[in-house]
Amino acid sequence: MIAKGRNASELFPAVVKNVASKNIEIKKLVYVYLMRYAEEQQDLALLSISTFQRALKDPNQLIRASALRVLSSIRVPIIVPIMMLAIKEASSDLSPYVRKNAAHAIQKLLDPEQKEMLIEVIEKLLKDRSTLVAGSVVMAFEEVCPDRIDLIHKNYRKLCNLLVDVEEWGQVVIIHMLTRYARTQFVSPWKDDEMVEEYSENNFYESDDEKKEKDRKVKNTYTMDPDHRLLLRNTKPLLQSRNAAVVMAVAQLYWHLAPKSEAGIVSKSLVRLLRSNREVQYIVLQNIATMSIQRKGMFEPYLKSFYVRSTDPTMIKTLKLEILTNLANEANISTLLREFQTYVKSQDKQFAAATIQAIGRCATNITEVTDTCLNGLVCLLSNRDEIVVAESVVVIKKLLQTQPAHHGEIIKHMAKLLDNITVPVARASILWLIGEYCERVPKIAPDVLRKTAKSFINEDDLVKLQILNLGAKLYLTNSKQTKLLTQYVLNLGKYDQSYDIRDRTRFIRQLIVPNEKSGALSKYAKKIFLAQKPAPLLESPFKDRDHFQLGTLSHTLNSRATGYLELSDWPEVAPDPSVRNVDVAESAKEWTGILGKMKKEKTEKFYSESEEEEDESASASASGRKNLQNLFFIAESESSSESEEEDEEGNSDESSGSSSSTEESSDSESDNKASTTKKTSRAADESDAENIKQNEKRTSEKRSASSSSDTESVSSEEGSSDSKSDSDSKSDSESGKSKSAASNKKEEKAVQDRKAPNKDVFLLDLDDFCPVTTPVVVPTAAVLSPSLTADLEGLSLSSSSVIDVTKPVSVPTKTHELLHRMSGKGLAAHYHFSRQPGIFGDRMVSVQVTIKNTTDQKIENIHIEEKKLPSGMRMHEFTPIECLEPAGSITVSMGIDFCDSTQMASFQLCTKDDRFNVNIQPPVGELLLPVTMSEKDFKKEQGMLTGMNETSATIAVAPQNSTRLVIIERVMKAANLGVVPSGQDNIHRFAAKTVHSGSLMLVTVELKENSTAQLVINTEKTVIGSVLLRELKPVLSQG
Repeated sequence: MIAKGRNASELFPAVVKNVASKNIEIKKLVYVYLMRYAEEQQDLALLSISTFQRALKDPNQLIRASALRVLSSIRVPIIVPIMMLAIKEASSDLSPYVRKNAAHAIQKLLDPEQKEMLIEVIEKLLKDRSTLVAGSVVMAFEEVCPDRIDLIHKNYRKLCNLLVDVEEWGQVVIIHMLTRYARTQFVSPWKDDEMVEEYSENNFYESDDEKKEKDRKVKNTYTMDPDHRLLLRNTKPLLQSRNAAVVMAVAQLYWHLAPKSEAGIVSKSLVRLLRSNREVQYIVLQNIATMSIQRKGMFEPYLKSFYVRSTDPTMIKTLKLEILTNLANEANISTLLREFQTYVKSQDKQFAAATIQAIGRCATNITEVTDTCLNGLVCLLSNRDEIVVAESVVVIKKLLQTQPAHHGEIIKHMAKLLDNITVPVARASILWLIGEYCERVPKIAPDVLRKTAKSFINEDDLVKLQILNLGAKLYLTNSKQTKLLTQYVLNLGKYDQSYDIRDRTRFIRQLIVPNEKSGALSKYAKKIFLAQKPAPLLESPFKDRDHFQLGTLSHTLNSRATGYLELSDWPEVAPDPSVRNVDVAESAKEWTGILGKMKKEKTEKFYSESEEEEDESASASASGRKNLQNLFFIAESESSSESEEEDEEGNSDESSGSSSSTEESSDSESDNKASTTKKTSRAADESDAENIKQNEKRTSEKRSASSSSDTESVSSEEGSSDSKSDSDSKSDSESGKSKSAASNKKEEKAVQDRKAPNKDVFLLDLDDFCPVTTPVVVPTAAVLSPSLTADLEGLSLSSSSVIDVTKPVSVPTKTHELLHRMSGKGLAAHYHFSRQPGIFGDRMVSVQVTIKNTTDQKIENIHIEEKKLPSGMRMHEFTPIECLEPAGSITVSMGIDFCDSTQMASFQLCTKDDRFNVNIQPPVGELLLPVTMSEKDFKKEQGMLTGMNETSATIAVAPQNSTRLVIIERVMKAANLGVVPSGQDNIHRFAAKTVHSGSLMLVTVELKENSTAQLVINTEKTVIGSVLLRELKPVLSQG
């Protein structure tokens, strides 16, 4: 009913009752209804306030955000304190979507009494690193406190860097705000350009003093502020945005902030927008019209883009004509005049009249074509269309005022047309010309007055006024012939219906006809009527619009609109740029403080078995390499929390004794680390060295204890997990794993970074306890190097609280053909996915390629060239193989960042003599990293990923596939998922996150009756989710 525009306010009490419904869809509809009618039914709306307050604590982020939105839409003054409290809480919410709605609510709450508190919330939200929040909080800043530039200083660089990733609406708001900010913080980049005067002619005459002053200015070269350059550099890519508003915002930023030599890059993007709908064209053309007046050179290369099409509406035609006139110069005027001749014949009379005005402007601005234009306009006087003739007369009149002495014949020609022209403006223009230059046509002027006196009664008021003027001028210059005619006309005017004409008649009679009552003014009548008039200036109507900011409503209307914020003038001296510096150490400290707070609230014990598994899986590479990114990845994942139930299970295991002893030693180790931060750098070095030695000793003991019962692969994992120490490199060599010189250098660099004495941030103390089947591993403390401390602010707190990356449960043995031996001239290649995370980078999928030589000759220099990857995709190549013996084979590893898509990575596998085009396409299941979490956390995350983020299907399950072990085995084989504990036998849960973006992928298999199962996938990556669903269905249904 609301959608159809019907009044549904009578149903308010009945609808409000459903606000407490547990059905999310019903709740959303009730919220929409309340936002529409809450203001009309304020008393009833207040009854549901308590429900909204409860909804603000709901685990579902959509419900929390909707409740805040409805609460802020109820415009009742009495609930302002409640709203203020809700906004404060929402601004600290873990969900960026809720924080975004908090920023929206600020604008609705705008209350003078609450302004200071709102500014505090805005200041807090401005520090938010989420791209979802940035645009909304800047909009709130613009509405509440646009003059508080000091709030932007610390966030300026962050906003510049986030700009590309913000949604389009937010980009427009941020760009306009940063334009105003830049005009107050940086000096003008136009100083050099003003001296060169790139788009205007130089003055011909200059005094010596002026030349000296210019020379002095040229010596003082302008240097752009780095922050000014940062803004220009980060907005430039947005010129390719699909959104016209974003392109227009960037264009106005470059116009107002960029050096004139750089502003030209926006012209191509603006011309591209002319392919949009007519409303967009209208706004863009208005802005181009303003730009083209001052800087013709920007749009001259695109002159043909502004040619008028027959399908264009009149408003677009007129604006294009305006731009063409602005761009006219000696080089292109002949082309434009030919174009204008076609426009004059248009059926659109308003456009034809505008074209004639444009011809007049070209004739005024370019003196070389003045005569040509004038002759062309005179030819138009014989046109059948009255509007064309009338407009030609008006324009000719203005042109003749510039050179009246040379064009007496044209005035005579126009006088002859007076009998045929009926348009009042044209008749008035001819009469004015004849009266003004009556001395040049002494024979024609009295006859014109005679004819017009006959038709005086039937003329338009505009024409009557000019007849009176003509009579007065002729009375003063040729009274013998025109005295009686003038008196006759004055008598007619004395009794006219229009008071304007009656007043003009009395004024003229007293001025030109002397009598006893006439004053001294009559002596100067001739000077008054026949004074030299200045020639009219034919100017563009857009000339005075440049004082408004481009792209604003005020510029479009050419009038100051409500809420318009003026751009300030450039400061003479730039303010202190250090106010924009951000202390990285402080931000890191603040983040770790927040992390600690979460740790206290959510868990008693911090570490779990899944974390140890993650350490092992992250370090179980074939070559045993680990770089700084992997080190940081461990530190991040170790910050995730686990439920108390899992911790208790770990403590009740048989290995609880060894686990607890490990915890004690680790606790003492963490105490040592906390104390070293307060000592000198030398003391810190000694403490780090002792810790590393202890870890080496502890690790070697564990190796000797587990060597008899563990497999060779486990020992290699043990070795690689502590690959930062010297003893680890020895164990790797013992396990038979070949290492290149490059990997050794990476390990040494990692050790050096870990031992850096200055500005180290001890993020977490890493301890693990694990079941009997897995050897105990105590990794060394993760130390963050100064180069990575800036990344702390970007960590996602919400995801790290529940996710633990674990090692893969199942590694597929299926291989895929990369190059057939026939196609490869004896060189064959196969690949498979090893499911080993973090070998070449935390966003890369590990691929193992087996290359085989099936010929009887050596194949030399096998390497990769000419990678043809889709946008954003990256590839880490394997080390070139110098020589492959006959019948020999070798397995190499490479990493590919597929950007969470199943697109092929194409490249050339090359030898010394040949090149072969090959490609690798990943199954969707290999784009995931297995994670482990508690059932409670799984349900919580699943509740946040409903609606469009949920994909489901009902499948028929083969009887032999209905047992738990078979389901887990089959699902794990198809996709790299982690098992989540389940309290119900018929429900099986799996969890993973995408390798590239880290988005959660939650899979639920619920067995139903009649051998059917419900397969549900929850993820933000809906495309991957639907593809994974399609791949899992046959896996479970096949026998």
